[in-house]
Order: sequence, then structure tokens, then C-alpha cells
Amino acid sequence: MTSGHDKLMIKKMVNFDVANPSEAALRAIDVHELLPQQEPFVMIGTLIHFDKTLTVTETEVQKNNIFVDDDRFSASGLMENIAQTCAARIGYVNKYILKKGIQLGFIGAVRNFEVIDLPRVGDVITTRVDVKEEVFGMTLAEASITCGDEVLVTSEIKIAVKEQEEA
Repeated sequence: MTSGHDKLMIKKMVNFDVANPSEAALRAIDVHELLPQQEPFVMIGTLIHFDKTLTVTETEVQKNNIFVDDDRFSASGLMENIAQTCAARIGYVNKYILKKGIQLGFIGAVRNFEVIDLPRVGDVITTRVDVKEEVFGMTLAEASITCGDEVLVTSEIKIAVKEQEEA
């Protein structure tokens, strides 16, 4: 059942600026609507920023996450968090700007993936994906994950988007 607050947020979002959305409008979006992944494989919590080149998500590391071991979010989980932040960007563009369905994205390459530290259960991590180039369905981006002021991960990622087949 939708609460009064949720109904108000949805009503406000009907007219939100999709090219320059507010953080409040983005936080009201259920990330499950943007991703091809479903639970228990969703590794991002909330979309908090979107513009032409920058996408930012925020995620609280949960104890029951499949990538948590000894109360630490693993390097594999951090890589998937970056990939899903890219997927949230693609999903946002498709749903709100292009008005089409979710497209599958595939990791084409990962370069310079450096894990400086692993976040702990309960930590809130912020993932930034800054698009550097988009050509022929390929997106090249720089990514970073922080917890507060501490940089945990830096990386470059190339994502390929599978075009939807005509029915």
C-alpha cells in the first residue's frame, strides 16, 4: 500500500525535470525499476544524482548481502556496485528520457581497478560514475566509491549496451 508521503512524492515526480532532476526526485525512484537485476543481486540502494555525464548512487552495506564476508563488502561486490551504478544510469535514461524499457548492459572491460579499503556492514558508500565517452553503444567511464571522505575504490569501466530486438 502506498503511503501519503509516497503519493505526494509520486505526484511531485510527474512533472520533475528528467534532464536535471533534484536529489529528492531521484531518491523517490525505486532502483529496481531501473535495473535488470533483482534481489538478492541488487547492489545499489538509491540514485542520488544524474546529469549528462555523472551518475551517483548511495548504498548501505547490509549484513545479508551475498558479497559480504566477515562483515566486509568484498571487492567483487564493489565491482558489481559500480556496474549497477552504470546500469542505473542506462535505466534512468531509457525510462525517463527515451521512454523505453530496460536494456541489458555488459561489462566490456575493467581497467585500473584499485581497492584501497573494504567497507564494513552498516557503512554508507557513495559510488560515482563519470562518463568520459559514449560511442556505438559503448560507454567509457571513470568510477570511484567513497565512504565519507575516504576513497575506497577507483576504476575505469567500459559498458556495452545490448540493443533491444524489434518484436
